Amino acid sequence: MAASTMRLHWSPKSPYVRKVMVCAHELGLLPQLELVRSVAAMQKPNAALMQDNPLSKIPTLVCADGTRLFDSVVICEYLNAQADGLLFPQEGTARWQALRWHALGDGLLDLAILWRNERERVQPLQALIDAFELKARATLVLLDAEAGALQVAPMSIGTLTVGCALGYLDYRFDSFGWREQAPQLAQWFEQLSARPSFQATVAVDG
Repeated sequence: MAASTMRLHWSPKSPYVRKVMVCAHELGLLPQLELVRSVAAMQKPNAALMQDNPLSKIPTLVCADGTRLFDSVVICEYLNAQADGLLFPQEGTARWQALRWHALGDGLLDLAILWRNERERVQPLQALIDAFELKARATLVLLDAEAGALQVAPMSIGTLTVGCALGYLDYRFDSFGWREQAPQLAQWFEQLSARPSFQATVAVDG
């Protein structure tokens, strides 16, 4: 691995990997990433991936100096620091708003993935599915009310994470119809989705 190259365990379907890839695009760091296609199935630990991350999870970043970084937000913050970027505001209201939206977007992703796993079980538990849907719809109501603030906010770890979460709903929950419930949020998302970083990272099967 060249001194200036970072190796990223990657999948075109993972929304958490998408967060990292959007950051890399926005920060101009894509040429420094070597992408390693890695499968991280919950019931089938990946031995090769576990050499870099014992949790067998993606994204995992191997830095140029050999340091291994886990979890999408840690990797995103590292990339932002490498590029002296602005995706993580350092102080004031902008910082806490960005981190708050990040937590909300990541939370929506977490529940959506659990929701998908439950619905694909042979005998899904309807109470869990109902709870996941209730929480998702409540999150959309909140985000729709904040669509104006998202509209004027600069690109940050918060806005891009919310965008990745909505993109995952499109990818795995196409019948959910979130746009009908959150029309203002949908309008913001369409504008965000036109950015090259989002166009280049749309989830695909394969």
